[in-house]
Amino acid sequence: MDLSRLLIRLAMWWRNPPSPKRMKLILAVVAICLVIVLIEHLFGRPEWMHVEKVPIRRF
Repeated sequence: MDLSRLLIRLAMWWRNPPSPKRMKLILAVVAICLVIVLIEHLFGRPEWMHVEKVPIRRF
């Protein structure tokens, strides 16, 4: 999402704020994302999540 779309969305939220139920949902999703990032930062990713480079076969 580019910055201009984000600013437009924030302006829309400022003029017409979401319901408390939706705000709780948004905060819960952001909190879950932050917890996942923190766990990955502290413990690293498991070996099965690492991507290996595959050589390109050219004919």
